[in-house]
Amino acid sequence: MSFGIKPLGARVVIKKIEAEEKTAGGIILTSSAKEAPQYAEVVAVGPGTKDEDMEVKVGDKVVFSKYAGTEIKFEGEEYSIMDQSGILAVVEK
Repeated sequence: MSFGIKPLGARVVIKKIEAEEKTAGGIILTSSAKEAPQYAEVVAVGPGTKDEDMEVKVGDKVVFSKYAGTEIKFEGEEYSIMDQSGILAVVEK
């Protein structure tokens, strides 16, 4: 499925999954108190390179490095484009 951004090489496009707005104790967090999420869903993957095969696929939930990627806005939504190496783990549920 293509949504309009096609990453090149070993890059991926991710969409951050918003952090919970309330703590386990019931405290409601303001937007400034919430830490930026490091959890996202992969929405597009590049073809890989001859030296690096793609290990993630569209739909994977991933944890990524805090400062990895370039944030972009596309059709009113916010995404990040990053090298696959910026992804630390795939979350399996």
